[in-house]
Amino acid sequence: MTADDLTIEGRRFRTRSDYEAALRDLKKIERIKAETDLNSPRQIYELFSELQSGAYRFESAIGTDFDDEIYEKVEHLRKQGITAENATDSMKKSGKKKDKVKRTQKEKNSDKKSTIIKENQKKTKNRKSSQKNLEDYDKDMQKQILTELKKQERRRKAVIVIASLVAALCFGYFGVYYFFAERTNVDYEELAELKGSDALSTGNVQEKNDFAIHKTGIKLPDVLDEYKTLYEKNKKLIGWLKIDDTNIDYPVMQTSNNEYYLDHNFNQEYDKNGSIFMDYECSAYPRSTNLILYGHHMKSGNMFGNLQKYAKESYGKEHALIQFDTIYEKATYQVMYVFRSQVYNEDDVVFKYYQFIDANSEAEFSYYMDEMAKLSLYDTGVTASYGDSLLTLSTCDHSQEDGRFVVVAKRIR
Repeated sequence: MTADDLTIEGRRFRTRSDYEAALRDLKKIERIKAETDLNSPRQIYELFSELQSGAYRFESAIGTDFDDEIYEKVEHLRKQGITAENATDSMKKSGKKKDKVKRTQKEKNSDKKSTIIKENQKKTKNRKSSQKNLEDYDKDMQKQILTELKKQERRRKAVIVIASLVAALCFGYFGVYYFFAERTNVDYEELAELKGSDALSTGNVQEKNDFAIHKTGIKLPDVLDEYKTLYEKNKKLIGWLKIDDTNIDYPVMQTSNNEYYLDHNFNQEYDKNGSIFMDYECSAYPRSTNLILYGHHMKSGNMFGNLQKYAKESYGKEHALIQFDTIYEKATYQVMYVFRSQVYNEDDVVFKYYQFIDANSEAEFSYYMDEMAKLSLYDTGVTASYGDSLLTLSTCDHSQEDGRFVVVAKRIR
């Protein structure tokens, strides 16, 4: 392989950094394969579960190909009627047969073990007989021994107390985490029920908010009837995002900065889950070229916790349509690009997807499309032209420092 050959397993990489990321993925995959029997249904399901939970983070298309390979193996098993549950059961049955063989071997070695046990008992008895009692020492030595024993007991108790405090803090943290996660699920289920409702809330209506993020001097259109009740509850509402067959079904907020809704929910309560929110520089009306929505990558799956499933091409095809309504109009988008990126320093001369909000010219629009296409993990076959409206979903990606996972879609209706 020459220095300029940036090809791995038939895939050519554009830059040296992309090539090195693929090499890291290849080593990780080789290690996984060495530790996993891919002929075992149970181990395939276990690996699939680990991949779904994000236990392994891949950086390149090589990792995506491996993810697809495991997904296809699972689909093949499912078609054969082998599920994670009955695969485990079958392994347990075969384990019983092995246990019988082991018991036979144990019976053959019972005499040997009996002899070993007796020898150990003799050794223990001899050690005890050689040990001295406290009374065997003089009084000064007895005091020193007792003092040392008390110190050891205090240290032991201190370790127990510290360990207990650490355990309590850990349980407390997870308790708070799951409290917020459960509260978020309940709250957003209730909000979803208010969509289309004409029974305006009277107990929790905020005062009319005259604040406007984008003062254009243009008269805003009426809020869609479907969102009037929610808008009356919180006038920071800017839309609603929904992807079928996923947990993404949330109101989208917007305020004068990109910080507030990182840790506040729709009801403006502190919430570690935060909310899905639109970049404060985007305008829903008149509409910006690209509307950027942010959300936390929560381990519970809330917000954009499952967005990284789009790294798998098969998942992207099955969930290609995204519904995003602003409070003024309804719209459907089709996934176009899926890629990983970073938040860069201000003086870094590099493509920054989060700065693409309005295209001032066809050349500028084409530049952004070309850069996204280069980064995309796979080719969806969808392209955009100057004048098209775009939607970008962005969340954290912990596979790299200040990493971001991004899904870009084009409006189709």
